[in-house]
Amino acid sequence: MRAGWQLSTIGEVCEVVNGATPKTSVAQYWGGHHRWITPAEMGKRSNPYVDETARTLTDAGLQDCSAKLLPANSVILSSRAPIGHLVINAEPMATNQGCKGLVPASGVHHKFLYYYLGNVAELLESLGTGATFKELSGGKLKAVEIFLPPMDEQKRIVAILDQAFAGIATAKANSEKNLQNARALFESHLQQVFGSGKEGWVDTTIDRCIRFIDYRGRTPTKTEAGLRLITAKNVKMGFLQRTPMEFVDPRSYGSWMTRGIPKKGDVLFTTEAPLGNVAQLDTDEKVVFAQRVIIMQPDPAVLDNTLLKYLLLSPTVQERIRDKATGATALGIKASLLKKIEISFPRDLAEQQRLVSQLDALKSESLRLERTQRQKLAALDELKQSLLAKAFAGELS
Repeated sequence: MRAGWQLSTIGEVCEVVNGATPKTSVAQYWGGHHRWITPAEMGKRSNPYVDETARTLTDAGLQDCSAKLLPANSVILSSRAPIGHLVINAEPMATNQGCKGLVPASGVHHKFLYYYLGNVAELLESLGTGATFKELSGGKLKAVEIFLPPMDEQKRIVAILDQAFAGIATAKANSEKNLQNARALFESHLQQVFGSGKEGWVDTTIDRCIRFIDYRGRTPTKTEAGLRLITAKNVKMGFLQRTPMEFVDPRSYGSWMTRGIPKKGDVLFTTEAPLGNVAQLDTDEKVVFAQRVIIMQPDPAVLDNTLLKYLLLSPTVQERIRDKATGATALGIKASLLKKIEISFPRDLAEQQRLVSQLDALKSESLRLERTQRQKLAALDELKQSLLAKAFAGELS
């Protein structure tokens, strides 16, 4: 044991308070002056401290349920859906049943406790039980061990972590901005290329030069192995994602793929959930399609298939697609309306291929910049976890 540090459990150094929800159908329980937080709201916050909540309770609402007001500077932990979100309440606050409030004893600094729980997040997750979703019980949380140094040392550790994490937060914000800029740069170039018709370009509609193979509305029987099944979940903006990996029985291929056989380079378009994702089929292997995907095969004598991909990804065409979309829960577009979307592209195939080469090179550079920024973000997350581990091993100097 580290010199001067005492081994305790969460239950010995904190009061653990369960949350609750009053009846949502009773209007007089809601909109009062008592703050009330949920795991969903906690997950949206980047600042450890919270002083306002999306919903509030009246005195009657607080009395109706078993929720209790936590004193300021308690630590609130989401104990289900998911386990591990953390905030510190700057004002008295209640929680719903998906949270546990930890009221630290006089010898425990609230920010030290906050950082400690963040350090043992994987342990807390592993202690959760449940078939539908995991939940961390109060009993298991109370049994979690914690090494506590004297208060002066707790404050020293908190000060070091506060300063280090502020620097990490600034670096992450810069990397995230650079990541957005890399994506925006490519979108801006697409807008310049396809934003308005040019001399020598064809102005037409999708149905005039593109064949649709439409497997929407059909769901094949899935198997543990076999031919790869491609659904809307695999089609991302500009690329085809391998996961989720789903399969169908190879013996069903002939009877299933009766609407048309896709080939490598065909353009894939998602018509809803999500709307407007575009990629190209990247394999010659037999694959099966279903669920909200239209396969587009342009006339090769008129339109290059890779140029069609970039054309559909352009902000101009994406906006036209969304203008024709319908749906209250999830936006979608009917095939009949999609076919009438106006598009414009060079008449000359050599010019199309020149544009494709240019766009491929720019996309490659954009992906390189994105990869660099993601690596920086991952390294910053690793640094944060390393600092936490050192802090609670007594190794911060």
